[in-house]
Amino acid sequence: MSLKIRNLNQSFIDINLFEDFNIDIQENTISCILGPSGCGKTTLLNIIGKTTQANSVNLEGFDDKNISYIFQEPRLLPWKTVRENISFVLNNSAPTEEKSEIIDRYIKLVELDKFADYYPSKLSGGMKQRVAIARAFSYPSDIILMDEPLKALDLKLKLNLIKAFRRIWQLDKRTVIFVTHDIDEALLLGNDIYVFSKAPVNIKEKFTINTKERNLNSPEIIDLKNKIWEVME
Repeated sequence: MSLKIRNLNQSFIDINLFEDFNIDIQENTISCILGPSGCGKTTLLNIIGKTTQANSVNLEGFDDKNISYIFQEPRLLPWKTVRENISFVLNNSAPTEEKSEIIDRYIKLVELDKFADYYPSKLSGGMKQRVAIARAFSYPSDIILMDEPLKALDLKLKLNLIKAFRRIWQLDKRTVIFVTHDIDEALLLGNDIYVFSKAPVNIKEKFTINTKERNLNSPEIIDLKNKIWEVME
């Protein structure tokens, strides 16, 4: 099954970002979107999440879907602990006991169970993003939208978070749409990689990764990276 975006048109002042743009997103996979700055990657996420209204678009398969976000910044409430930040988005979505079990499960999966009662000011940047990942999966969403959440992290933290995210996703396969400008992030996380052009956007090429083991030094991944570079140039 796939989610379909059809005949998307969107412009801002004198910039046409999308003109009759179409894309299919496979459900229960991680779809990565690569493209130059300003090509409309974040705008596309906002249209899917209905925080931005498109000039015109047909969204097929999205109507009954719940959506959660992982942003560039963790956006944690500073006066709430790790556990309370996750509980906040759950609201009344489950009975108290069940909600507590959900929170504990995802806190453990991101390896923060020893920090569940810490406030954000006591957490490192990588730990805060782990909370954001746990929060997104704890929410009963069908789709997770990720807007460059690894952008500000150093390489070691980035690799650890990618490993944590894939571990959780293997256990709980949501539809993930991940916007990034980093080819390595896309290669390590994605099932499908879409390479966008400059605005007005078209899909220059789509790449599919079938291997489960992701190693940036493997011949398969190196070959794919070179192909993506060629398309992006």
